[in-house]
Amino acid sequence: MKKLSFAPLAMTAIAFIFPLFVAAQTDLKETPPKPKEWKEGNLSVTKHSMKIGADVLNYTATTGYMTMKDEKDTLKANLFFIAYTKDGESDPSKRPILFSFNGGPGSSSVWLHMGALGPKIVLMTDDGNTLPPPYKYVDNPNTWLDKADIVFIDPMMTGFTRPAGKASQSEFTGYDNDLHFVGDFIRLYLSKYGRWSSPKFIAGESYGTTRAAGLSGYLQDRYNLNVNGIILISAILDFGTVRTDRGNDVPFPLMLPTFSATAWYHKKLDPRYSNLNALLQEVQQFASTEYASALMKGDKISETERNNIINKLHDYTGLSKEYLDQTNLRLYVGRFNKELLRDQKKTVGRLDSRIEGQDYDQAGDEFDYDASLDIAIYGCYTAAINDYIKRDLKYDNELPYEILTGRVGRWVNSENKYLNVAETLRGAMVKNPYLKVWICNGYYDMATPFYATDYVIHHMFLPKDLQKNISFTYYEAGHMMYIQKASQLKMKKDYDQFMSDVLSKAF
Repeated sequence: MKKLSFAPLAMTAIAFIFPLFVAAQTDLKETPPKPKEWKEGNLSVTKHSMKIGADVLNYTATTGYMTMKDEKDTLKANLFFIAYTKDGESDPSKRPILFSFNGGPGSSSVWLHMGALGPKIVLMTDDGNTLPPPYKYVDNPNTWLDKADIVFIDPMMTGFTRPAGKASQSEFTGYDNDLHFVGDFIRLYLSKYGRWSSPKFIAGESYGTTRAAGLSGYLQDRYNLNVNGIILISAILDFGTVRTDRGNDVPFPLMLPTFSATAWYHKKLDPRYSNLNALLQEVQQFASTEYASALMKGDKISETERNNIINKLHDYTGLSKEYLDQTNLRLYVGRFNKELLRDQKKTVGRLDSRIEGQDYDQAGDEFDYDASLDIAIYGCYTAAINDYIKRDLKYDNELPYEILTGRVGRWVNSENKYLNVAETLRGAMVKNPYLKVWICNGYYDMATPFYATDYVIHHMFLPKDLQKNISFTYYEAGHMMYIQKASQLKMKKDYDQFMSDVLSKAF
């Protein structure tokens, strides 16, 4: 695992999860064992077993609602979660616990749950493409449950989570409300299941990384609760680095390495660029110097310099010089996805630009849909989670399980600025100098470009002795890098190393 380096930028290269411990079983010799499945209030508790290598992992799954009330004991919401806890622990309160969720906003935790971390995984091709329906899920030999209990959280209006009583959805959505809702659940879970003494971890993906960084501050400030580690998978901490609004030139240099990697993958670059890592180092150097400088000059740029930038953009993206001139040197997600393979009448995905799609109108300006979402993952993950909850977890709910909904709305800063939680994360790390952060990046991810994450981290201005607490890993896949088998295997090894590093300081 590569430790965070604060060397020059040139040298740096949809919603989740929590195990639950079921009610008191302190002395199995004196207490008759429970049947394999049973109901406990509004929860379904089931026993399971799987093999990880030569070892057998026995675990308990707790599925259902945590009733969320205010201090007047008024029911406000029912939060749906699925928790996995390892059986046979002499002192479960000392076992690490990991809270996981995805982003959206409006995404359930299904992606991390059944794509990488949980004990079951959606069956896909090794490259991360979907198989023909009906879809299947199988035991996940790379589950993260061997190192920590996991609790998967579905925020408001995702999964089966809904407001209750007289409460309205708006009380739990939006960045601040969402943060309080999920943070209050974590506090309640730790108290109800006796896990305050456990090493605590938070893992978020995409907008879930925004939530995770925000929670690092909220849990500290509201409950004096420090966590041991935060895992940011396909991170977005400063929305100003990806919002390509007119007048905001910051995103364009930060997206260029991802565009270049995509062009390299689809064999649109000159053969001299045979090594991806060498290419990305060269592109990052150009992006942070010549390209950024040229964009800052606006219409004062000279014709000579403009032509030089166009030539290099052509080399690094494979797009025609005429098209690059027409874009005013600024490439957008959506337009690039349409243009790169236009000559083949194909598009490339946004979440994973390795995935190809086809549009109705080949002459359009932007792609019709994200092939990496609609073709590769949406259908198979939806079928898998609905079948798994009913069949394996023995939980019934007639509500639709909301995989990824638009009913939540966007997250915006209360001051009408780009939402930026990097300072919150910085504050949490300063107040808790033992907090470790691991950031996972996919080279072919256009939703949260890896170079934008690098830029944000290098602009947190952490004290030098805390810079070593952040580590990066990179994967030759997309936003959900774990759908590719090779990246999933690497991610599990990196996770094991991260947990070992953190826990060596915890006891």
